[in-house]
Amino acid sequence: MSEAMQSEAVHARPELLAAADQAARDKGIERDEVLEAMEQAIQKAGRSKYGHEHDIRAVIDRTSGAITLARYLEVVEDADAVENEITQLTLEQAKQRKADATVGEFLVDPLPPIDFGRIAAQTAKQVIVQKVREAERKRQYEEYQDRIGEVVNGLVKRIEYGNVIVDLGRAEALLRRDESIPREHFSNGDRVRAYIMDVREETRGPQIFLSRTHPQFMASLFKQEVPEIYDGIIEIKSVARDPGSRAKIAVLSHDSSIDPVGPCIGMRGSRVQAVVGELQGEKIDIIQWSPDEASFIVNALAPAEVSKVVMDQDANRIEVVVPDDQLSLAIGRRGQNVRLASQLSGWDIDIFTEAEESERRNEEFRARSALFVEALDVDDVIAHLLVTEGFSKVEEVAFVSLDDLTDIEGFDEAVAQELQARAQNYLETRDAEFEAKRKELGVDDDLGEFEGITTEMMVLLGEAGVKTRDDLADLAGDELLEIVPQGAMTLDAANDIIMQARAHWFADEEGVEGEGEGDTAAEAAGGDAEKTE
Repeated sequence: MSEAMQSEAVHARPELLAAADQAARDKGIERDEVLEAMEQAIQKAGRSKYGHEHDIRAVIDRTSGAITLARYLEVVEDADAVENEITQLTLEQAKQRKADATVGEFLVDPLPPIDFGRIAAQTAKQVIVQKVREAERKRQYEEYQDRIGEVVNGLVKRIEYGNVIVDLGRAEALLRRDESIPREHFSNGDRVRAYIMDVREETRGPQIFLSRTHPQFMASLFKQEVPEIYDGIIEIKSVARDPGSRAKIAVLSHDSSIDPVGPCIGMRGSRVQAVVGELQGEKIDIIQWSPDEASFIVNALAPAEVSKVVMDQDANRIEVVVPDDQLSLAIGRRGQNVRLASQLSGWDIDIFTEAEESERRNEEFRARSALFVEALDVDDVIAHLLVTEGFSKVEEVAFVSLDDLTDIEGFDEAVAQELQARAQNYLETRDAEFEAKRKELGVDDDLGEFEGITTEMMVLLGEAGVKTRDDLADLAGDELLEIVPQGAMTLDAANDIIMQARAHWFADEEGVEGEGEGDTAAEAAGGDAEKTE
């Protein structure tokens, strides 16, 4: 190539760097990303002029803005290694042009600068715009991906079908209708404060999803308003919200000298009122968190008073007894108070009045007493004594130690032994009846092999049409729980039994695969034998 052509090829282009700097400032992306987009645009134009099959590359000098356009040829070992004659040449051919050429090296042929025509210039512009847009989207995604969980401020740009498009300055975000507080309305230009709930990278660019109903939005607002929370002296343990109506927030102080509730309320309620104002008047109950779950749930049900609680750790359920005149307050309008308390604590809460609880206990007492009267053939006095001491099932009487029975006032060893003998006889007779019923229903014996499945359960399963291992395997865990006696097993135990029932399906599949492989091997062996013969 002539010296004049080479001089023209590397001619300084400071205006190119100025344009790249301007685009980088406007879009908030790196200068190098803009220059790389320009290089790709020039490469595309070069390939359009010299041939798309050529490996043509453009480089813009980052200091002077000079554009260098060149064709690259890869050096390969020999003719057998050439996959593309246009972009590759053999080592022998390369050494004719460059004596010290090596395999893997690229020979560079400078090309004259391109005189951009109207179509080529338009193509280059489209490539630059596309690459700059992609770089901008990547920058937005990386920036806001790290900001999930933050509260941001923005301006309403437009409203589409109830969804609000929010301008955050360097990006746009979406506040969906169902993530807005009920009955709040926005107009173009309104200032919005919201919580970054999620950021997703999609083909049309990063999608930033905002929320004003998320529980952590309220927690973040308290963090902004209460210095003690921001400094970590007070910790927000949990939050429950009925957006636009009512909320509960549980707080804990890590400094024994500081009450956690007072600082959250503020002087004359100033701090909590600032949060309430942002949440469109949502009423907020601030509750002191306690490691004792029963005490915490009692606090969470405020302002209702609680008389007694009974906890079932296995079922994660708690029964709460309140005075008769506190029932509506404890439940709240449309169950709001108890629902929020349940969300806040993570426990299922059942509420009873003292009268309902008393009647329920009496009914349970009568039912258990009647069971013992019938099963053990005893009078009401002995049945009542057993129930009062906490016995609820015949099995407990049959298999408890004699000492536990003789400890009951009025029971000596002879009475205790007689009660156990009667209980065991009752269970044997009952189990025999269940066994006969099971056989009559046609329930397979192997259902009894599963741990936790009793003869009584097998009868209930048979009555429900579950008679074989495959029938049991077809059930879901919650369906099994509906068939067996209430409280007889947990959902996890039911799921384990069903997975055990399904185990033979997978074993059969493996057996079929193995059998197929064996057949193939046998056929192959037979074929070899025939050939040998």
